[in-house]
Amino acid sequence: MATRYSEESIRVLKGLEPVRQRPGMYTRTENPLHIVQEVIDNAADEALAGHGRHIQVTLHADASVTVEDDGRGIPVGLHPEENAPVVELVFTRLHAGGKFDKQGGGAYAFSGGLHGVGVSVTNALSSRLEVTVWRDGGVSGMVFADGEVVQPLAPVQNAPRKKSGTRVRCWPNAKYFDSPALPVPDLVRLLRSKAVLLPGVKVTFINEKAGGQKQEWLYADGLRGYLGEALAGVELLVPLTEGEQYAGRDHENFSEGEGAQWVITWAADGTVVRESYVNLIPTPAGGTHEAGLRDGLFNAVKTFIELHNLMPKGVKLLPEDVFARASFVLSAKVLDPQFQGQIKEKLNSRDAVRLVSGFVKPAMDLWLNANVEHAKKLAELVIRQAQARARSAQKVEKRKSSGVAVLPGKLTDCESSDVSRTEVFLVEGDSAGGSAKMGRDKEFQAILPLRGKVLNAWEVERDRLFANNEIHDIAVAIGVDPHGPRDNPDLSGLRYGRICILSDADVDGSHIQVLLLTLFYRHFPRLIEAGNVFVARPPLFRVDVPAQGKRPARKIYCLDEGELEATEDRLRKEGVRDGAWSISRFKGLGEMSPEQLWETTMNPDTRRLLPVQLGETGAEGTTRMFEMLMGKGEASQRRSWLEEKGDLAEVDI
Repeated sequence: MATRYSEESIRVLKGLEPVRQRPGMYTRTENPLHIVQEVIDNAADEALAGHGRHIQVTLHADASVTVEDDGRGIPVGLHPEENAPVVELVFTRLHAGGKFDKQGGGAYAFSGGLHGVGVSVTNALSSRLEVTVWRDGGVSGMVFADGEVVQPLAPVQNAPRKKSGTRVRCWPNAKYFDSPALPVPDLVRLLRSKAVLLPGVKVTFINEKAGGQKQEWLYADGLRGYLGEALAGVELLVPLTEGEQYAGRDHENFSEGEGAQWVITWAADGTVVRESYVNLIPTPAGGTHEAGLRDGLFNAVKTFIELHNLMPKGVKLLPEDVFARASFVLSAKVLDPQFQGQIKEKLNSRDAVRLVSGFVKPAMDLWLNANVEHAKKLAELVIRQAQARARSAQKVEKRKSSGVAVLPGKLTDCESSDVSRTEVFLVEGDSAGGSAKMGRDKEFQAILPLRGKVLNAWEVERDRLFANNEIHDIAVAIGVDPHGPRDNPDLSGLRYGRICILSDADVDGSHIQVLLLTLFYRHFPRLIEAGNVFVARPPLFRVDVPAQGKRPARKIYCLDEGELEATEDRLRKEGVRDGAWSISRFKGLGEMSPEQLWETTMNPDTRRLLPVQLGETGAEGTTRMFEMLMGKGEASQRRSWLEEKGDLAEVDI
């Protein structure tokens, strides 16, 4: 081994170097759209804050992109602490921006770009970036190359006194992306959505690659006009229904300005259109704000049906029955949103469920009772959906009832047999299993407690697997036999649509995760390919925040130390006194009450559930990694790998 591990081996990544080393941690790398979107989001945030009425995006013939707005212009003066122009810091420092100051009506009370790595990532992954700022009667410009300043900030000329704004032109560096081409249809969709969410703001797109083709959007009717246009030709069961509500200054639970705007309708058949946004950021994977909309609609429709005695005997209504044929556009405003990952595809803020649901339900109650004829049509549709779902589940039950093996005694099964809904949690330990059993939704969630650590099944022959009780119970519970990557197993016996690994948020819990992932990758690979295997992520910390004025006491759960640090920073900016909150660390799942386990880890609306997928190296690279980590004769390779990767480990001292 020609490797040395010494002081010189430790490498400190400075400035934007971490982004260039691992771009996939900060942005999507299929194409440059997301780094361009970061610039567009900044322009949209200016309009959202009440500054600027026009955003123009130009795709040039040389594949560079210009984004120009008529907002306030990025400040060009020196930062009081960093002694460098603010505009330079925004483009060259991670976690530098105007969106962290939430106190006293900061520059951006509501914005989507909250990670602070936005345009600095754009700069890091561009071969060239030019910034022009109109502000205070002058024009200033600076140029970057590969993230570094090549032309320092300097005044270019005088500008008309009233002109202000920012223009950014970037040349995305092709070496960081799978495809250097910008997907124009996706860019057009993004720009149109900005116009929808910013009524009265004109958004222009000029495509020089298509001969200077120009498109403009200006929606005076906002969400209603957009959804109506998207559903043109679809026969609607009820007319477009819209609502909008935001928290006032004296609201007990939410900050002033937090809330949502929505427009919704139902159709018996045809296209279903669903779009959601948080502070103008598209969330194609949905999240807790959509869960709040679903919850509010379900409770309102269910209350109406019960009030008018419309429910047939024996029919049980579920949220998906109400949501199945719904088309909507939802735009939520959340003061400090937490997204899943830097690419912000899914909102994770738990409070957003209560925020949106609390505003949607009363508004929907009012509409249903004011429009009884339309409401009864909607009730009929919802009841038909529930009856169809029940019939489908019965068919599945009959098909699977013959020849099923006796289920393991320690499996606590669920009531439903609809595989599209059911899920089983493979839980570490009996004590955690007990909390999970009491905290679960018994209708669709099953619990299988595992004792100790599962066998390392990497080198176990398939016909010897069932000698291990834990593996035998897992296979029988899920209803699928062990198989290889080239086999074509019968998956019709699959009993649960989601198989969730639930272990402690510590080293032992991670070890159990790896052993179970080894089992599934080696002996149940088709379940991973089909997207049936997940890892549940319980929180490591709970922060108890005392009551503040009219805001009641809160419990905030944090996944890891990074989230804990961000939460404490947010509390300070909200004006909570340092040390007023207390921090508890969960030693294991068994320490959590059933209510805590449900709220943080099992509730589909608020949990963190990671789908298990193959990595960037594909099946071949994943197999090599498992071989090296789990193979009995690979000790020397493991040692080399640990020496090489040792500096990536974070150690608490």
